[in-house]
Amino acid sequence: MKSARHEKIIELIQQHDIDTQEELAARLNSAGFKVTQATVSRDIRALKLTKVAGKDGKSRYAVLSGASVELGDKYTRVLHDALTSIDVGQNMIVIRTVPGMAMGVAAALDALNWKEILGSIAGDDTVMCVARDNEQAQSVAERLKGILKLC
Repeated sequence: MKSARHEKIIELIQQHDIDTQEELAARLNSAGFKVTQATVSRDIRALKLTKVAGKDGKSRYAVLSGASVELGDKYTRVLHDALTSIDVGQNMIVIRTVPGMAMGVAAALDALNWKEILGSIAGDDTVMCVARDNEQAQSVAERLKGILKLC
């Protein structure tokens, strides 16, 4: 049942611009899968879905895992399109994004596998990254600013 539901989720997000868990749950329920928002939330994590900017500027869910060799370019584009500011405090980097894009930025940072980043936590429009030390936090910030062409 779970794998069939996961397949349906992928199908739905590829066919429709779905931007909320509630909308995804409603579409799944209409398709015969009786789910709650909590189940959809777990499925989103399991499928490693993230939000990306759609053609109309609204965010939507997308599958970004299992991407081709263009993965770095795709994630770089997500970072470029979503980042609004970068601040460093000690070994922490606080990244501001356009609303709804913090999870996508955190997923992009995770996928880039920068050795300086120990981990990140995303809210709606803010990501907090933890680096190993102050110097590595500065290094990450400079790399991100390079992507934004702020340097």
